[in-house]
Parts: sequence; C-alpha cells; structure tokens
Amino acid sequence: MLWIYLVLIVAVLVFGFGVVLWNRRRAAVSSQAPSRPALPVRPPPEVLVGVPAPSAAVDDEVAIEDDALAEPELAVERPSFRSRMSKARSAFTGALLGIAGRTGITTDTWDDLEEALLRADVGVRVTDELLGGLRARVKAKEIIEPGQLLEALQAEMTSRLLGADRSLHFEPGEPDSPNVWLFVGVNGVGKTTTIGKVAALQHEAGVTVLMAAGDTFRAAAAEQLTTWAERSGAEIVRGNEGGDPSAVIFDAIERAGARGIQLVLADTAGRLHTKTNLMDELRKVRRVAAKGRGRVTEVLLVIDATTGQNGLTQAREFGSATEVTGVVLTKLDGSAKGGIVFAIETELGLPVKLVGLGETIGDLVPFDPREFVEALVSLD
Repeated sequence: MLWIYLVLIVAVLVFGFGVVLWNRRRAAVSSQAPSRPALPVRPPPEVLVGVPAPSAAVDDEVAIEDDALAEPELAVERPSFRSRMSKARSAFTGALLGIAGRTGITTDTWDDLEEALLRADVGVRVTDELLGGLRARVKAKEIIEPGQLLEALQAEMTSRLLGADRSLHFEPGEPDSPNVWLFVGVNGVGKTTTIGKVAALQHEAGVTVLMAAGDTFRAAAAEQLTTWAERSGAEIVRGNEGGDPSAVIFDAIERAGARGIQLVLADTAGRLHTKTNLMDELRKVRRVAAKGRGRVTEVLLVIDATTGQNGLTQAREFGSATEVTGVVLTKLDGSAKGGIVFAIETELGLPVKLVGLGETIGDLVPFDPREFVEALVSLD
C-alpha cells in the first residue's frame, strides 16, 4: 500500500510543476505581443430635463382642461388646417366621392350633401340655407355637373365666413392704462391652456403681459396658471381659493397699470361651487374689469370644438352675460364637428378669432375661413 501512496504523491508533484511551467511560458508570450489600443469610451446620452408638470388636479375637470402643459415650446412652423382637420374632413369624404362619381345631380346627391353637412354639425338652419341656394342655381341651369356643384358649395361656405373682424383688439394708450382680455367658458374647454398660449405668443411679439387667476372656485386653477406664467414670461396675480373673482381681476389690472404692463389676461370661473349664479358672477366681473385703470378690449369665449351644437348653447349664454367679442375654438384638430363654426358665426354673429390645431403653443392660430373650408370640403 505504501508504494501506491508514493506513486500518487509523485504524480501530483509532476502535474503541479507542469502547470507552473505552462503559465510562465504563456506570460512570456503575452508580454512580447503588441499592445491593443483601448476602445473609445462612448459618452452617456444627453439627458433632456423636461419641464415640470403642473400640480395634480383635485377637480377632475382640471386634468381635462390643461393637457397641453406638457409641451409649451413654440411650433417650428404654423400648422395648416388641411394637415390637422382630418377628422372633420372625414364627415364629407364619403359624400363628396359619391357625388363626384355620378354623371348628374340627382335626389341622392342632395341627400348625401345634407347628411354630410349635418354630420359635420353645420346645423339644420345653415344646411337648409346652403342647399336651398344651390338647388335654385341647379334649377336655373347655372350648375349642371356634380363637380360644379361641389365647387359652388365650397364657394358659398367660404363667402359666409368672410368679412368678419377677426383681429385681437389691442388699443395703444397711456402706460398706466392696460388692455384687458377676459376669457370665459365652461370648465374643461381649455381656458387656462388658451390663456397660457396667448400670453406666450403676445410675449414673443414684445407685449408685456400679466395674468389674473380669476377662477378662484376651481381647485388648482391658480397653480396651473402660475405654471403657464412662468413659462411664458408673464406676471400673475392670485387670490385666495374661493375668494371674490372680481377683486382678483381688479387688483391685477391696478398692478398692471402701476407697473406699466400693457396687457392683462383674466381667467374666469366656468362653474361655481356656491349658490351664486355663474352668469351673475361673470356680469360682475365684466363690470369691475372696466373700472379703474383698465380697458376691456376683448371678451373671448373659449369653446371645445368636440362638443358641437352644445357650443352654440354656451355661446348664447355667455354672450348675453359678458358681451363676448369673439370665440376661441379649441381642439379643432380632434373634432369631427368643425361645422359648428358656421352656426356660431351665422346664427350668433360672433367671429371665430383663434383655433387650436394641436397641443403646442404654436398650434393656436388665427382662424382663416378659406383654409378652413378647403380643409373641410376637399376631395384630394
């Protein structure tokens, strides 16, 4: 048995000695090999720090209204109506293709046109007036072919929207007498977002701006407007939650006059959590805003285009209470009911001055009747 242990010991020693020699030889070869250049270190990707989000909303309507705060940068170029109104145009597409494919003007032609106009929420009255005029021209043989009928429809729709004053009124005056633009409308239509975008655009144009957080009844409204003020380079005056909106707006106008600020953009409530009637409160706001140093040169009603004919009801109510001078139509890019423009302008006589075609600041653009109708009623 002893010789077996001796053999095992010798084998272990021989194996260990061989391993040592092999490692030394490998090290020698490695030391003679040319050194390999180090791989370049790729720099870490640039971290883009986003703009902080607005305060969390306590009221469920707040989140609906201010979804555009996430991207306040100016758009690279002005968006076109045609590129942004695909949903509204879809209401006409099927009818127009069907009409253009026929050889004559038939009863089906009129049915298709009527359905398309109503689906786009042009309204019964305006639809009847449009088709009534076209029927008379067809009967008089002024229009014979379907293509002529569609061109005549587009021309008639455009003519109904021309001639209105769509400028935002800004009256130069004494440094201590600021212009005041009031923004009214129900909660959730995008009032606060619109004010923020208007403030940014006016600031870019060289106008000094102060915001008045007059919606004291909606939770987090002042916080959201403060966020927009910081981003747009505007000042802001706030009041206590549940306080008197008129007092907040009056203080804002007085402060703007004392500091030589040219324009006050005033937010107002869209719903009250008190027993006070909303329209009575807005009438008071309108009266107070016209007192003191300020001059109310615009009262802009903000309407969500996706609400369709409900927007017409809102326009009537707010118009009688606050002497509305124009309409801002938001979310037009996401609505199939763009025809509400005709009802607002022809039935109420209120010009649509601004429209929202997206979420960025640059997507709030002046309303162009020709571009709008071409985007709404187009085959290509």
